[in-house]
Amino acid sequence: MDTGNVFAKIFLMVNSNYLCCRFNLKVNKMSKDWTGNSNSVYKTLGASNHTDKDREELDFYATDPIAAELLLREETFSERIWECSCGQGHLSKVFERNGYEVRSTDLVDRGYGEGGVDFLGLHNLEWEGDIITNPPYKYSSEFIYKALSIIPEGRKVAMFLKLQFMEGKGRKRLFMEFPPRIVYVSSSRIMCAKNGDFESKKKEGSAVAYAWYVWEKGYKGETVIKWIN
Repeated sequence: MDTGNVFAKIFLMVNSNYLCCRFNLKVNKMSKDWTGNSNSVYKTLGASNHTDKDREELDFYATDPIAAELLLREETFSERIWECSCGQGHLSKVFERNGYEVRSTDLVDRGYGEGGVDFLGLHNLEWEGDIITNPPYKYSSEFIYKALSIIPEGRKVAMFLKLQFMEGKGRKRLFMEFPPRIVYVSSSRIMCAKNGDFESKKKEGSAVAYAWYVWEKGYKGETVIKWIN
């Protein structure tokens, strides 16, 4: 046996393990040293080298228009509505059919409304109207804070979110500071279809429970929960 080759192989194995450990430690340190926030990540998504198709694959789930129809049976809104994550217009079109003046924007241009609008990145902005959307779920809290910060007292923010959004200590702080006036829980499942493919979604069905969370800026009372659908 060539002892020189054996020792060389042992050296390479040990050295490789050492480099892997160093790499893992560096990655962990980078994660701990991250000083940005999810707002920064959202902005980066819009400027990434993903194609439009890739971004849609990652974060676009269209909402069944029945969600907007159910909301309008329960709530009235100001004449002007901003749908700030409009996708392909599934919610906006319902609001327009019901006589509302709708501003439809989205971070990614999906063929409806105005694309390339980073709602979280807009500054020195005021909106004299209500804001209604199904936001990207991982940035839901940021969308809520932003929406409430740019509307006047008495205007409304309505967000279509998973029922489990009620969970979590961080979101508890949000609800304590800005209690929703009412939460409409859908007793029947409403579909959100990846890339707007409702035909495929109908075959799969939905295992997710959704609700409309409605804030009225300035409201400080108890949150009412009501079942719909």
